[in-house]
Amino acid sequence: MSTTLLDEGRRRPLVLRNRAFGAVWLSQVLTQAAVRMFQVGVSWWLVAYAVDGGRGLASGLFMAVSTLPAVALAPVVARVVARTAHRSVLRTAAAVAGAVAVALAVWAWTSGLPLPAVYAATLALATCQAFFDPCLTTSVPELVDDEDIEAATGFELSTQSLAGLGGALLGAVTVDRAGVAGLGAGCGAAYLAAALLVAGVRFRTTASGAEGEADAAAEPERRTLRDILGGLPYVRRILICFTAANLFTTAVFVVIPLYTRTVLADGGSTVALLEASLGCGTLIGSFTGARVPGRPTVTGAYCLALMAFALALPGLVAGRLVFAGCLVVAGWCVGVIGVRFVALFQRLVPAADKPGFFAVMQAVLGASFPVASLLFGLAGDHLSAQTLCLVQAAGLLPAAAALALLGSPNSQETQASSADRTPESVGSER
Repeated sequence: MSTTLLDEGRRRPLVLRNRAFGAVWLSQVLTQAAVRMFQVGVSWWLVAYAVDGGRGLASGLFMAVSTLPAVALAPVVARVVARTAHRSVLRTAAAVAGAVAVALAVWAWTSGLPLPAVYAATLALATCQAFFDPCLTTSVPELVDDEDIEAATGFELSTQSLAGLGGALLGAVTVDRAGVAGLGAGCGAAYLAAALLVAGVRFRTTASGAEGEADAAAEPERRTLRDILGGLPYVRRILICFTAANLFTTAVFVVIPLYTRTVLADGGSTVALLEASLGCGTLIGSFTGARVPGRPTVTGAYCLALMAFALALPGLVAGRLVFAGCLVVAGWCVGVIGVRFVALFQRLVPAADKPGFFAVMQAVLGASFPVASLLFGLAGDHLSAQTLCLVQAAGLLPAAAALALLGSPNSQETQASSADRTPESVGSER
């Protein structure tokens, strides 16, 4: 009887049978929804209300600022997460972000809000999120049993899509109805709720402080982020391909408000629809990506080609539903690519290098986001939004071809096993 109850408990979703992980996962949903809500809302506020000339540049600069900390602070984040209690990092990041959002809301409510204050708040919120997300990924073994790590990873991968969907739905609509003050208040409430959730969770400890220090002293010299990528040439080539692709895919966050304003001549509800369409497609792709057949590089190449078609169509046929449908398809491609390649990296990257690798992966893939935001934002002041859609599509095709030509490593299993060897084991084989 007890075995039957245990089996039934195991079939329940992880977030329901593991309250600690469920609370931390919910806090991640809240923080990512808040930062996405803020990005969408302020981007629309700049285009529709705050700026008369140079809307594209203002929006592009904002998106660049909102993604810069994840790239610039990757080494700092890796060190802090490695040396500080994870619950403290998560709680502090969420609480500081909540305080910043509330302060911005009060400022906007009591007086006129200058643009530099909005950019500064964006930089602060993005910095907090840059610490929160990698720390949560690293702390998963402290929250779940070993057999539940894959399930926990699946929930984590779906978080960004779920949070992006909710944040996108609320961002522009909130600005239309309550201004930046209402936007800041909503984001602040979400951040503070996340901080309270994390504060109430007990993280497991794998060793006492003294034992941990002794283990750290006994460990060999820690590999740098460059060393980690240097030992994984196949993975490095994949990251280069996606960094190039991201230069064009991430520009969609600049194109959406410009397209809504200049081509569709609609308001915040349309921005919400388009952002939600992208988020919905990504969410579907996250849940169905594991079922898509084919080698990851081939699947990724096909997905990039399909995404290029989906982004090109609104450039040829203007229409709200056309753009929304194409964004669902593009989002699905993003979700599938994320699932397939994160799973591939989990197999190829040695366990000891994973914390550092995922930090550098976030930095490498995110490096093109500020550049894309600035370039497409500036171009949006001189080219039509439909032309920008066609530029996005054209830029994805070379990245798709390069990814398809990668094929597979000489032996993925051999690369993974050789990367897992310790210096002692390699020396013993000589």
